[in-house]
Amino acid sequence: MFEWLGQNWWALWLTVFLAFAAVEMLTLDLFFIMLGGGALAALVADFAGADLWLQIVVFCVVSLLMIAFVRPVTLKHLHKGPAEQRTNVDRLIGETALVMEAVSATGGRVKIGGDIWSARSDSGTLTEGQRVIVAAIEGATAVVAPQSESAVQ
Repeated sequence: MFEWLGQNWWALWLTVFLAFAAVEMLTLDLFFIMLGGGALAALVADFAGADLWLQIVVFCVVSLLMIAFVRPVTLKHLHKGPAEQRTNVDRLIGETALVMEAVSATGGRVKIGGDIWSARSDSGTLTEGQRVIVAAIEGATAVVAPQSESAVQ
């Protein structure tokens, strides 16, 4: 086995790359994929006929260069957009909803967009058919408040 590995270092570099790619899928930190890039560079160096010591140097140099220069640029592009940009249920806060079943402090149902949500009100009972504003989302429950008259269109 060691005899075969000594003649086929490419298999080790390929295994190292696959291991780093698997760890990257778990962490999503863009660190291990940079090390995987170094392993691929070492694999190419092996196919080009480089000695093992040179393959290791290629792995180290390419990995460090990718971590120092490629990773920051990639992270910057991934995090592009306003920091206050709301996603998922946070984007529902401030939306108008329609009361489907009377909403009280203990429960009820509202329609937000096309979805029916369980809801509760901190400001008394809201009647069926009334328009309300989503004040917060707590778990799977929308906390709603009556829509002010000036906001009604």
